[in-house]
Amino acid sequence: MKKPRNYSPFALGVLLLVIAAVSTVAQAQTFSVLYNFGANSGDPLAPDLPGIVAQGRDGNLYSTTISGGATNGGAVFKITPAGTLTVLYSFDGTHGFFPYGGLTLGTDGDFYGTTYAGGTSYSGGSNGWGTVFKVTASGRLTVLYNFTDGSDGAWPYAPPIQGKDGNFYGTTTLGGTQGNNGTIYKISPSGTFTPIYQFDYTHGSDAFAPLVQGIDGNFYGTTGFGGSNGNGIVFKITTAGEMTVLYNFDGTHGANPYGSLVQGSDGNFYGTTRAGGTGYGVVFKITPTGALTVLHNIDGNTDGDTPLVGLVQGTDGNLYGVNSGIQLDTLGNIFKVSLKGSYSVLYNFDGTTGSNPKATPFQHTNGTIYGDTNRGGTGSQGCGGCGVFYSLTGNLRAFVSLLPYSGKVGKTIEFLGQGFASSTTVSFNGTLARPTVKSGTYLAAAVPNGATTGFVRVTTSSGTLTSNKKFRVTPQIKSFGPTSGPVGTVVTITGVSLTQTYEVTFGGVKATTFTVNSDTQVTATVPTGAKTGKISITTAGGAATSATSFTVTL
Repeated sequence: MKKPRNYSPFALGVLLLVIAAVSTVAQAQTFSVLYNFGANSGDPLAPDLPGIVAQGRDGNLYSTTISGGATNGGAVFKITPAGTLTVLYSFDGTHGFFPYGGLTLGTDGDFYGTTYAGGTSYSGGSNGWGTVFKVTASGRLTVLYNFTDGSDGAWPYAPPIQGKDGNFYGTTTLGGTQGNNGTIYKISPSGTFTPIYQFDYTHGSDAFAPLVQGIDGNFYGTTGFGGSNGNGIVFKITTAGEMTVLYNFDGTHGANPYGSLVQGSDGNFYGTTRAGGTGYGVVFKITPTGALTVLHNIDGNTDGDTPLVGLVQGTDGNLYGVNSGIQLDTLGNIFKVSLKGSYSVLYNFDGTTGSNPKATPFQHTNGTIYGDTNRGGTGSQGCGGCGVFYSLTGNLRAFVSLLPYSGKVGKTIEFLGQGFASSTTVSFNGTLARPTVKSGTYLAAAVPNGATTGFVRVTTSSGTLTSNKKFRVTPQIKSFGPTSGPVGTVVTITGVSLTQTYEVTFGGVKATTFTVNSDTQVTATVPTGAKTGKISITTAGGAATSATSFTVTL
């Protein structure tokens, strides 16, 4: 059996940390320990990176830990915003071991994740290669796929994320056909598995973090190692598996990005590296085309040290993250950084309140930020101080979360929030929709005719909740006419959601003259240099391409 490399976070996760730090609360933020892992027998223990927390339809929070549970092989747990914890599932080896990643909420209301080890290969002294699983909110778990350490990969850290096409996309840290450097895969909700990329070290190795799908439909991610300098990369990959390395970390601008990216409200991506910069990691910004800027160098002193996971953008526009403290044997902290790089520490863990956070913070629709730590706390069942689940409250507004954040007219969109009732109204950038209220924390609504790209607003008896991201209405081309003609021909294009059109092309050549007549019609003049090919329209919500080609005649 292949062994994990000795720099794996799996090894880092067992460090015992003994140095205390002074707790501070700043910026009108209030820190609270909601639960001490190990407070009760059979508890989840020691949540580790990336530790993604998901909000369920019921308003509760769901995640995983790498140890604890009934068999000490890790567990799936649910915790209410007030701190009542329930163990939903304890892993047993056959169904997986060591679920590092946390969970992703699917559009079916179930949660999806991975285990680092275990599965059907768990036998005869083998730890197994890991699994992809689905688990319901009540704890019924189904293994969707067992890794084999072949072209499919092995030892996944991150949970898969659901793409716009309904499939899930994820990464493995090892395995594959190109020197044991890991893979990127696609898996359907029913378990049909397809490898779509083999990391080869030159193009990255050891992808610890989940992918993120950008507003352009491509996936973006990081690898902790590999690339031209060996320090990890930022990459872009299409659903078809076409890979582009956007940036090779060089040490000076950071090294070893273990954490996931987040696409900010400005369209750029933001992340962290566990090392590099002036020595203890950086917070960086990178454009979708690969221009990277270091926003802040973590100084290893007042800043803290060693951010292992990604960031979350709060509803105040700032980014929130954590430093693990593992390089300097400190206890870690929670920090805030603006999109311009203004950095401040919000809370220093003191051991009793937790230590060494290794999970990406998460903002609930109630506005509160939640997360957990790998060590510390007062729990004593199964270990001494195996982490806490915490909240950080402040002046962050409540909002509604959408699943997904884009779609065509008629597509049903799911909403998570609070205070929903029969009188609740929904509007897509000002266009009213007819909601179906499922519960006080969950409703659904179809994208209405005439909807345009923008923020979605839900009005309840307590006030109006605005989505934390813009919803993008996908345009559609239904037909066009005439179907052929010379340069200068005026072509009428009919479709849906065309109001926000800002570009029309003929065979890839931009039309210099076009008019948006209505939400269902655009007229465009065939430009000089146009080539026979498909017509494309681009709006604020995305692009649409005709099913057939326009023929340019002489």
